[in-house]
Amino acid sequence: MSGRNLEAMPPETTSVDSGAHRISRNSRLFGVLLGGTALACMPVMALAQDTGDADAATQTAQPSGRTAVQQTPATAQQSDVIRTISVSGAQRLEPQTILSYITLRPGQVWSQERGDQTLKELAATELFATYDVRNDNGAVLITLTENPVVNRIVLEGNKRIKDDKILPEIKLTARQIFTRSKVRADVARIIELYKRQGRFAATVEPKMVQLGQNRVDIVFEIEEGPKSKVRQINIIGNEKFSDGELRGEMLTKQARLTSFLSSNTSYDPDRLAFDQQRLRQFYLTEGYTDFRVVSAVAELTQDKKDFIITYVVEEGERYKFGDVNVESQLRDFDSDRMSSGLAIKQGDWYNAKTVEDTVENFSELAGTFGYAFADVSPRIERDRENREMDVTFVLREAPRVYVERIDVNGNTLTQDKVIRREFRVAEGDAFNSLQVKRSSNRIKSLGYFQENFEITQVEGSAPDRIILEANVEEKPTGELQLSAGFSSIESFLLSASIRQRNFRGRGQTLGASVNYSRFSRAAQLSFTDPYLFDRNISAGVDVYRRDLSSFNFRNDNSTTFSQATTGFQARVGVPLSEYMSLVGSYTLNYDQISLDESQFFSDLDGDGIATCDPIRAGRYLCDTLGNRLSSILGATVVHETLNNRFRPSSGRSVSLTAEYAGLGGDTNYARIKGKIAQYFNVGGGFIFSLQAEGGAIKGFEDREGAGVDDVRLTDRFFLGEPQFRGFDIRGVGPRVIRQPLRDTDGDGIPEVITDEDLVSDDAIGGNAYYLGRAELEIPLGSGASELGLRPSIFVDVGALFSVTDPVLNVSPFPEGILANQFDADGNQLFILPGVGDQPPTFTTDPTDAMGNPLDPAQRQIALPFQEVFLGDSASPRVSVGIGVNWNSPFGPFRIDVAKVLKSQPGDDTKLFTFNVGTQF
Repeated sequence: MSGRNLEAMPPETTSVDSGAHRISRNSRLFGVLLGGTALACMPVMALAQDTGDADAATQTAQPSGRTAVQQTPATAQQSDVIRTISVSGAQRLEPQTILSYITLRPGQVWSQERGDQTLKELAATELFATYDVRNDNGAVLITLTENPVVNRIVLEGNKRIKDDKILPEIKLTARQIFTRSKVRADVARIIELYKRQGRFAATVEPKMVQLGQNRVDIVFEIEEGPKSKVRQINIIGNEKFSDGELRGEMLTKQARLTSFLSSNTSYDPDRLAFDQQRLRQFYLTEGYTDFRVVSAVAELTQDKKDFIITYVVEEGERYKFGDVNVESQLRDFDSDRMSSGLAIKQGDWYNAKTVEDTVENFSELAGTFGYAFADVSPRIERDRENREMDVTFVLREAPRVYVERIDVNGNTLTQDKVIRREFRVAEGDAFNSLQVKRSSNRIKSLGYFQENFEITQVEGSAPDRIILEANVEEKPTGELQLSAGFSSIESFLLSASIRQRNFRGRGQTLGASVNYSRFSRAAQLSFTDPYLFDRNISAGVDVYRRDLSSFNFRNDNSTTFSQATTGFQARVGVPLSEYMSLVGSYTLNYDQISLDESQFFSDLDGDGIATCDPIRAGRYLCDTLGNRLSSILGATVVHETLNNRFRPSSGRSVSLTAEYAGLGGDTNYARIKGKIAQYFNVGGGFIFSLQAEGGAIKGFEDREGAGVDDVRLTDRFFLGEPQFRGFDIRGVGPRVIRQPLRDTDGDGIPEVITDEDLVSDDAIGGNAYYLGRAELEIPLGSGASELGLRPSIFVDVGALFSVTDPVLNVSPFPEGILANQFDADGNQLFILPGVGDQPPTFTTDPTDAMGNPLDPAQRQIALPFQEVFLGDSASPRVSVGIGVNWNSPFGPFRIDVAKVLKSQPGDDTKLFTFNVGTQF
């Protein structure tokens, strides 16, 4: 949109007339000429009066080209009295409204000063583009042109800051009277908004587009410019610590290629002040108590693209701890014993952070003994001569406090008892700060209320009484989710679920879900009551149906066997302590395992009934087929001290599960699994975690036969993606690989083909496994954090092993024909399975037992192969890599790039994996 530049528009025109003399405010030269001419005519006028020529008149030339006759004193006196005041040019405003803005009134004596004052008063209204005042023998005429009305405000060129962020900040709006002062203020405000984003090179050019009916469009043409980065941070005066160490303590970072995801490279005055505080805190933790920042200057480069920040510091001398004591006025705390137990020792380098932590620990300790209002403060005395800091921790006297009452406010759906049962203190108990904090964490872990919930403490009816208030703010607990995604393993995934986590306000959970993907389908109904019959006993039940298609990975993900499981699980949990619980469960599953008959079945006995063909499927798969009932009794012990179950940064989680299948049903085994995870907040936003898990299963079924394991294939453990990064799904552990044999050089000797497109790979699982992981989550700048990016580096170590070696097959082929599988005339040979003890035979025209030609889909081409058994080793597999979690607009997104450092023959490795989903 084009328009006139507001800065280039002519200024408002203002003028005042005195009688027939018109004086322009914008031309001071006119006033000078008028004054000079009047002075020059004074002798002439006096001479005329002396000679008796009283009627003579002296003419004076005006700069405007008009000629005015100087009136006689008598006439001038009459014309200087204002008789009327009229307004010309008003369109929207009433003349009386305009006259109310000025102090000029009829009956007053006209003067140039009053004319100037009138012009100033009209200018102050900012309603008029031009205005002028003329006095014609007592008739004052105000001629003006009203400012236009703003039709609309248009922003052009703004991409980084949208209209809805700018328009509420500016003063000029549609249907307002246009004024230049508002435009100038709005330009400054828009530039200030861009400065807050670090764009100091931003420019704003206002333009005005004339419309009919005295209306205008105001256009702000914005050049946003690049973000003004911090090019360099200079530090002057530091001798004990390098520039790099000090820059590492600052929130502001220098713009480098490696910091493209960080928003802290842009200049921010508030961040500059914060960095000065961080520098001081750093030096105080190192013992430099006299440290100060002399100056901090940020200079903008000439192109307004970068800032150069310079700090001038004085480090001062380094101090050590001198005498460190505790002075307790609380009866339950002995000063001498507490002094001897302090972690701070005389001679250690002074550390202000250690002092703060000690004060906090004493406050919490006093709170556990019921001193809710204990006053703990350090008394510090400086010994400059010996460069020591004497510290005395003073615990001032305070009364022990008891809980008078617990109030629950703000809950409209959730019943009071759901909140009260999470309190670890009761009315009448002695106050305990740790128990109150634990109560707050338990209520937050319910997930029913606002994230920043805290239990507040209010003074009670007496000094030794306190009231605990749980002021909750409920949030929706019902969830309806439809999601779609894409996995590198299963292609597209679809799921739908509905769940109410606070059913009827009782804290119960009721849910239903359906999932569908290329290789799996599942449906489930579940119900959980954490306090069954208002007792501290949890109970739940799940009813489900799961269909899983297993497949090999080296042959276009072709399906090998299918498993359909229908069942339910009932569980009951009881707490053993504050952080430990025991959960018992009973599971009943009905499993149906099947193979594609057209692909893996043959008429082995010649009776017209097709059965699983070990040549086609492998003995280990044929042994798995069938329907069976599993009755499983389990128990789990859980010990958890995590500060957040969803994204922990500190604490520990330990679980141990034991299961036994054999109380009825068709399976008989015992299985045990354990898992432990420890999280450490190592400072600076870094979170380090160690995790380990393992399990073993022992079968008790009487399953005879060579190569038959005590545990069925579907009950064994499997290991790989996503648990073990760097390996494909079920890519670790025992497996049977079927390799084709070909006579590639025509010498009559078959050779093994290792082309992965021709080799089939079936993981058969293991009876024992272990897996360990060390991971460090790396913090990014605030910009990346707002995007939900959480990168990490990791090391994974694990193995899957311990299974009975299966019986392997080598396909038969006629001697002399070998791998080409054509007869002497070049006709394709097909395998006819042997009957009884008879070996398979070969024919060019396969028929069934009745002599009918076999359908092409049932014909098995005689392609020789051999099977090898690999991967049954407890030797550790090791992988290292980097990963990124992203809470993207499409849902949770995870990318892992892992390099396998150690593997075993047969393992399937994978460098890159990802998984993404969306909600809508």
